[in-house]
Amino acid sequence: MKEIYYLCTVLKKQMRRMDAKKILFIAQEITPYLPESEIATISRNLPQGIQERGREIRTFMPKFGNINERRNQLHEVIRLSGMNLIIDDTDHPLIIKVASIQSARMQVYFIDNEDFFQRKQTIKDESGNEYEDNDDRSIFYVRGVLETVKKLRWIPDVIHCHGWMSALTALYIKRMYVDDPCLKDAKIVYSIYNDNFQIPFRKEFPNKLKMDGAKESDIKALKSDTSFVGLTKLAIDFADGVIQGSETIDQELLDYIKTKKDLPFLPYQAPDSYIDEFNAFYDVILDTSN
Repeated sequence: MKEIYYLCTVLKKQMRRMDAKKILFIAQEITPYLPESEIATISRNLPQGIQERGREIRTFMPKFGNINERRNQLHEVIRLSGMNLIIDDTDHPLIIKVASIQSARMQVYFIDNEDFFQRKQTIKDESGNEYEDNDDRSIFYVRGVLETVKKLRWIPDVIHCHGWMSALTALYIKRMYVDDPCLKDAKIVYSIYNDNFQIPFRKEFPNKLKMDGAKESDIKALKSDTSFVGLTKLAIDFADGVIQGSETIDQELLDYIKTKKDLPFLPYQAPDSYIDEFNAFYDVILDTSN
């Protein structure tokens, strides 16, 4: 009887794992690797909470140069590294590193590259000036995550993006990876935060997206507006669901969301309830695909 009970228990666990939806988190920042902020705190606690609710997760962030690799015990994943990503006719090696948050029983994958992520700051330099190539850094980060997920052969059901550096994810999946078996069916949720950058991306930015596979109609609005608002509108256009991540966000973006009548939208949720609300929202997004 004990053997039968054991076998049944194992089978039940296996069935739960098979039924568990896979959620990919693409974050701009995560604590403790970077100082606490709204995005960093949510991106640390949300994956753990979703995993504890029975989902399977993977989590990514950029390996900014101010992340202490020794203290945080990062190490390179050789089997995932080594690919070159071409941006604006220039090859950029993709390096993948990983670390564990032991208390949460979760791993964090880091996208690294000497050209983009070895500086001692994140988005701005020591003088507070935003990096001119933040547009290229965003392209490299998103493409790096998606290429790594393909190498992992891990097929996400939902991809939840946090921070403007992940804003291109939905466009890339629905244009550049539309035929990829690992990514083509993923539903993209984009959280909008009050984290706007001040200097618009360079005027060449839309054409770089077109070179990667975006259609002319996709980038039409960007050609006149490469600001935070313009980039976020692009993310909204291609997302399968949108979440208001900050209590206060740009009113123009809220008004724009209202024009998307069929787009599921979750308003701001309090810190003590957002994990359950986000978890339920994933099911709403998945149900709309049936």
